Formats: sequence, structure tokens, C-alpha cells
Amino acid sequence: MINTLKKLLPKTPSVSGRESGIRDIITGLMRPLVDQISTDAMGNLICLKKGSGDAPRKVMLCAHMDEIGFIVTFIEENGYLRVAPVGGIHYGAAAFSEVVFENGVRGLLVPEADVPAKEAPKAEKCYVDIGATGRKEAERRMKIGDCCALVPHLTRLTANRVAGRPLDDRIGCAALVKIAETLKSPVDDMYYVFSVQEEVGCRGARPAAFAISPDLALIYDVTGTGDEQGAKPMTVKLGEGVAIKIKDNSVICNRELVDALLECAKANGIAAQCEILTYGGTDTSSVQMTGFGCKAGALSIPSRYIHSGVELVDLRDVNAAVELTVAYLGGAK
Repeated sequence: MINTLKKLLPKTPSVSGRESGIRDIITGLMRPLVDQISTDAMGNLICLKKGSGDAPRKVMLCAHMDEIGFIVTFIEENGYLRVAPVGGIHYGAAAFSEVVFENGVRGLLVPEADVPAKEAPKAEKCYVDIGATGRKEAERRMKIGDCCALVPHLTRLTANRVAGRPLDDRIGCAALVKIAETLKSPVDDMYYVFSVQEEVGCRGARPAAFAISPDLALIYDVTGTGDEQGAKPMTVKLGEGVAIKIKDNSVICNRELVDALLECAKANGIAAQCEILTYGGTDTSSVQMTGFGCKAGALSIPSRYIHSGVELVDLRDVNAAVELTVAYLGGAK
């Protein structure tokens, strides 16, 4: 799992709406595992493995491949870059970090000097310093609309726990790759969807689901935990297994599907826990409400410090998500 994850953390970013770099990498990983690969008008990567059953269902497994970041809005006379957020940015967590642009240029995201050290800076009080001496030098390296993100990295803290970014949601993408490697001859038609623009409103998964019209969908993304210092009460904990979503702020998952997943986990000795998230949302809501509606659920990866530069997950939880999916969909043949 960790080797697959490393391949999904390239040196340049794939901010929402600019996912071509990571899409090319995932295409290379998925091509030997599926029968068809296509990219739709939104940029979603859709990989189909045809089922062997007489009347196969259409099953959609989805993880988003975009990440939060920043877009250049203005270049000042002194060469500093003003940027706007793309997705949910916590500027207190992002400030004083190194960023990288799509063209490889590095810079520093910093708050203005008059921002009190004890306060989290606001978007309009932050800028990116690329080391330019003035606007002309900066414009030779940058243009309005260029995007950047915090520099990607991965650190192994223990045998099972890794930290870095953007684990949201490259860890879900890694899970889909491993599922495809395991389900070599599925009964159902398996549509592995790597969606775009989730971080800016779950936009990409909707048209992908509309085109597929799945009978069943499972979405893979990170979720918060209750075991951070000062966290809101929540039953989900790191290392306790895959989190089967019951609801979040945007969706109530199909009750029959939730129960079936919990029963499957228990029957197969797979570590699982129930997730009720009182905030946020994932592609699950977009897929569930597409067309005439879809039987949709989510297998979430517990994660600490989401949307920071040090997102933390336990690989055992990711492996549990893969194992549960394979067990629920009938296993490899």
C-alpha cells in the first residue's frame, strides 16, 4: 500500500480543476488492471473492468484525485504573489510553508508582517514569495491563474502510520488501485472513478455518475477522528478499522447498504467502525442524487489533521477498506 501511495504523490500539484498530472499517473497504474479507460469532459478518469456475471450490476467505486491549493490572482510591483484559496484552506496550518507550482517553481506562503503571531491569518493577509526582486522577474516565472499547493511529502512514523500531504484523497485513490489489483475477475461491471473538483463542491463525481448510472456506488475519502487532542466527541479512531459512513453534513447513506457492509465486516473479521460526521461532505452526496438516484455508501479512512501539511492515517484502516470492498463484492476469482 505505501509503495502505491508514494507513486500518487508527484512533485507537482494537482489542484482542483488542474488534475491532469495525477490523472496521467493513475492512468498508468490502472491500465493493466482494467478493460477500458476514458476521460470525460470534466476530467474524471473512468476505468472499467467488465464483469463475468450473466447479468452484471454496474458498480461505481469513486475517490477524488484533486487537492486543495491556491491560485495566483495578482502580481505586485515587488514581485510578491497574491493568491486565492482553491478549496477549504486553514491558513493557520498553511502559513510559513513551502509551496510548489505546476511549472515546478517553489515559493513560500507567508502572512503579512503585521498579522499578530497568536492569530490565524486570513486569506487576504497572505502572499507567496518566490524570491523575485520585482514584478518583471516574477512575471517571467508566473502568470495570473497559475496554481500551487503545499509541497507533497510522506513520512513513515511507525510501521503502520504515515503522515504527509495530500493524503486527502490520494489515500482513497491508492485504495481503489489496490481493489482493482485484487478483484481480477469481478462478477459485476466495476467502474473505478477518480473524480475531479471534489474539494470545491463535489462537482466532478456528479456527471461521472450520471454517465454510468450505477446500481451501487461506494465512495472512498478521509474522515475526521475523535482521538485528536481537543477533538469533538466522535467514535471514529485511528487504527480501529475502516469507517462505514452512516451520515455526514451532506448525505444519509443507504441504510440497507450500511447494514450489509457492517455484517460483511463482522462475518469476515475485518476491522470496521461506524462514522457519523457532523460536518463536511464527500462525493457520496453527489453520486447518490444523480439521475433517478443511486444506492450509495462510503468507506472512509480515519485521518487526523485533515487539510493540513501533516495529514495522518493508519495503513491498517486503508487495508481494511480494501478487504471489506473485496469481501462485499464477492472476492477475487
